[in-house]
Amino acid sequence: MQKFNSLKSIPAYLLIVNIDTDMIIPKQFLKTIKRTGLGKNLFFEMRYDDNGKEIEDFILNTEPYRNSKILIAGKNFGCGSSREHAPWALLDFGITCVISSSYADIFYSNCFKNGILPIILEEKKIKELLEYSKRKEEISIDLEGEKIIYGNNELKFNIDPFKKKCLLEGLDDIALSLEKSKKITSFEKYLKDKKPWIFND
Repeated sequence: MQKFNSLKSIPAYLLIVNIDTDMIIPKQFLKTIKRTGLGKNLFFEMRYDDNGKEIEDFILNTEPYRNSKILIAGKNFGCGSSREHAPWALLDFGITCVISSSYADIFYSNCFKNGILPIILEEKKIKELLEYSKRKEEISIDLEGEKIIYGNNELKFNIDPFKKKCLLEGLDDIALSLEKSKKITSFEKYLKDKKPWIFND
């Protein structure tokens, strides 16, 4: 997993409430277990018409938002089924930070496990950032300092210390397990000595 420290981008905005994971990545694209290649299908039914042509006025189909790394979203973002393909699709498109007033719990957790920073802000603060998005001005995300920098302003956000550590160090579930490899090996040796029959074929 890529380390996350700081980020600067013109944010895209999609202030629709209750965007569920099927809207983020429809079910027909869930056959793959690869984390790559899903970005082209992100928000598929909103981005493309029935002939597969881009809908010109959809925010992520317009410049400069098609290159945005930050998405400002409506409340309860990522609700619905718990598909991990949703953060995969966002990440493959290039979005590594989502800002919303609330998230579905499982989606929120899945973001951290895949290198995406989901920031929770009050609606009032989101409206301030929205103005910068509409003016096509960059904002900066500083995870270490837990702040968003926009213009001459700074906006603090809170993040769980463990989740912050995982993002800063690029630790997913596998990497966290490997950090304990010595203890795991020691326990396996102990178990093999005490209960050797467990390891018999």
